[in-house]
Amino acid sequence: MQLVAPLDPDPKGKTLLFVVTEDWYFVSHRLPLAVAARNAGYQVVIASHFDEHRARLEGEGFVLRPLRLRRRGASLAGEVLAILELRWLYREMAPVVIHHIALKPVIFGSIAAIGLRRSAVVNAVAGLGFLFTSQRPLARALRPIVTAALWVLLRRPRSVVIVQNTSDRAQLIDRRLARPAQIRWMPGAGVELDVFTPAPETKGTPVVAFAGRMLWAKGVGDFVAAARTLKARNVEARFVLIGEPDPENPDAVPMESLQAWAREGVIELWGKRSDMPKVLAAVHIVCLPSMYGEGMPKILLEAAACGRPVVTTDWPGCRDAVRAKETGLLVPPGDVPQLANALARLLLDAPLRHRFGRAARRLAEREFDVKSVVTATLAVYAELTA
Repeated sequence: MQLVAPLDPDPKGKTLLFVVTEDWYFVSHRLPLAVAARNAGYQVVIASHFDEHRARLEGEGFVLRPLRLRRRGASLAGEVLAILELRWLYREMAPVVIHHIALKPVIFGSIAAIGLRRSAVVNAVAGLGFLFTSQRPLARALRPIVTAALWVLLRRPRSVVIVQNTSDRAQLIDRRLARPAQIRWMPGAGVELDVFTPAPETKGTPVVAFAGRMLWAKGVGDFVAAARTLKARNVEARFVLIGEPDPENPDAVPMESLQAWAREGVIELWGKRSDMPKVLAAVHIVCLPSMYGEGMPKILLEAAACGRPVVTTDWPGCRDAVRAKETGLLVPPGDVPQLANALARLLLDAPLRHRFGRAARRLAEREFDVKSVVTATLAVYAELTA
């Protein structure tokens, strides 16, 4: 199947170009937006690395342009070539809106867009927490470089910055990286409320699930440690990991570690799943003890829509998806004893789980509907191109 579809002339001049490093992320987080934009009259072009979702995206009628841009750069020369490739693409396509998704496309794409007066730019920042709060050597080394780049790039005319949580908005304003009038808050990608729906709890041993990429910073190790603690206390529960390691992320948990925990009997490995509504119907509690640079974790929105209570960290993005002691419980990042205690509280109190779950669904209906996110984003496009 041909990867690069021929570009038909667009008499309305309404080409919308998405720039994202991975096609799986686009399908997971931005496909409803792309479909709505196409239906609104935009010619949708997606520039990315295409792998398993290529055929699906072509089937939607989108134009696909492969990129050398990757989340983890191989060399300085390769990164420079990636920027030049984007620059060439922007000049060729002449889009009315360029929508950069996640921090690296925001930086590289904004550099490539310097001086392009016809194109408005939407910079969707999916989490600044790690970069601006972590004390790890890598974060501390990158912080001044990225801060300087963002100060120059985010303040350009005819551009908007989309953030997913209040902490990131405050960081951008406090560090003068963007003007307040440029910033829009949206709850991540939202959640499809007619797909993720509440279901009664299954009978039997309660299931606690971690779902996401298997990264240390997302709290996989803390989840396993809490599971081990509760098993030692004879709290009846099954603890499952849903997802797989991210080979492009240096923080990935090795598969050998995951398999060793499973052999030990501490956790169960459910692997990568594409049927999350069905999976969440079999789960009693969702747990995400993250210290990652979260925007608004999609799994927490999905859990809320399915009426499942959450235990997560008091951390940017995570706390924005939960109403503490109403839809779930917040614990300090890295505090395994408090994480175990919070999980035990919900495991031992089914009525509390049910009350939290009902409140979570109401919260999702009120604030996390994907239709609202799509409508708000299309309004940003219209504002920039008016």
